[in-house]
Amino acid sequence: MSRKKYLIVMAAGSGTRMGATMPKQFIELEGEAILQMTIEVFLRACPDIHVITVLPESHMGYWRDYCLKRNFICPQILVKGGITRFHSVRNALSKVPDGALVAVHDGVRPLVSEAFIKEMFAKAESVPALIPVIPCVDTMKVLGTRKTADGEELYTMEGQTADRSVLFGAQTPQIFHSEVIKEAYAQAYDTAFTDDASVVLKNGKNLSYHIGERFNIKITTQDDLVLAKAILSLSLSPSCSS
Repeated sequence: MSRKKYLIVMAAGSGTRMGATMPKQFIELEGEAILQMTIEVFLRACPDIHVITVLPESHMGYWRDYCLKRNFICPQILVKGGITRFHSVRNALSKVPDGALVAVHDGVRPLVSEAFIKEMFAKAESVPALIPVIPCVDTMKVLGTRKTADGEELYTMEGQTADRSVLFGAQTPQIFHSEVIKEAYAQAYDTAFTDDASVVLKNGKNLSYHIGERFNIKITTQDDLVLAKAILSLSLSPSCSS
């Protein structure tokens, strides 16, 4: 019997790097909030998925009103974000039962495809911890920093070039058997935790990997927003949809 599917949508950030008047997850693309677009693609891929949305406490009312005004009908559990991403995920996991598959996804990655979500969930049935990754395509340099006499910070070459053949960028959704990730998040917080994979790995569990999608970008800056709009315009053009 297949496991029930849960989605934890991480949308508790303040979006300071975007430089906008509201958190980036509420900025609109093609007439919809980025957060709505993100949730909708999962609903299309897995109509029976259970949605848990993690939000800043100050914007929970805003999101309720948005969903009502836009007639965005999606049964979802709203969870207050914590002081770090780790604590936010831990808060959300309290709403997830054992015996389920739980996908943790950035609320500002709306361009992930339905096909990819289905692939990930199908593979995750037999894999306790599944992480999407993208191969590094750039030449990577190892740099240090130094300050000049007037306090300006400069980058300095450390004499190393990293081997990009072994470097990959992690994406979301990262999907876990719920008992695995809940046990991992019972650990004490560590500043080395940068994503759910790092939490599970420190708890002694092996990770499995699946090649991700190049357009599954995380929208955190104005440049990312421009790129997302360009990708959407291409995907919606008649030549691409025919």
